[in-house]
Amino acid sequence: MTAYGSSPATVNRAGSERPLGLSVFFPAYNDGGTIASLVIRAVQVARSLTPDFEVIVVNDGSSDSTPQILDELVALYPDVVRIVHHPQNRGYGGALRSGFAAATKDLIFYTDGDAQYDPAEMTLLWRRVAPDVDWVNGYKISRSDPMHRIVIGRLYHHIVKTLFGFKVRDVDCDFRLIRRRVFDIVRLEKNSGVICLEMMKKFGDAGLRVAEVPVHHFHRAHGKSQFFNVSRVFRTGVDVLRLWWSLVIRKDHLKTRGETVRV
Repeated sequence: MTAYGSSPATVNRAGSERPLGLSVFFPAYNDGGTIASLVIRAVQVARSLTPDFEVIVVNDGSSDSTPQILDELVALYPDVVRIVHHPQNRGYGGALRSGFAAATKDLIFYTDGDAQYDPAEMTLLWRRVAPDVDWVNGYKISRSDPMHRIVIGRLYHHIVKTLFGFKVRDVDCDFRLIRRRVFDIVRLEKNSGVICLEMMKKFGDAGLRVAEVPVHHFHRAHGKSQFFNVSRVFRTGVDVLRLWWSLVIRKDHLKTRGETVRV
């Protein structure tokens, strides 16, 4: 790959082109076994795409070695790596909101800290950036999970697509590249995992234009899912129905415009 050769560009106030900036961030909760390799890989890939980049990790109240590993990564890459530490766990949505709020570049890429996606494939999303694209959504080529998770995931996928009227191919692929200016018009509020549904519904209702790219999904090598247990599935179901009532029935988000992401 030629460094910066296919980098999208934007025009600055002086009228000349400059490479688009890229913020990469990972929400991390007890991901001590994977987060170091992800950050190192992200630095390498981001550097090949643009000279203007940063890598952010949101440590969402981890109780394992994650905080110490992240502090070592900052010492290793002091100019490009930043850490946001949550003293207590805020939930997946809370971690995403912190990451979006901390990002300072033109484009924001995020994926999870459990290494079920390869950060190198952000290059595939980067190549789809164009003036008529506001965000790029990955979709899984195949899901590398135990069968019960695949079944539950497919059921969840079809239910939420029906409830919210989603057109994207994969509503459960946390591998996305988004223009930061999107958050000048979309305000995210949820702290739980339903923030991804909130995001896609609000993006769609705001008329934001999406491109979709296939990406690989890998077996979880460390840790365990925070979602797949009976109590969490039940709470998620309740959260989904509340979100559906707010966004589809009441359309609360359409009553206000021009609000930014809040932490």
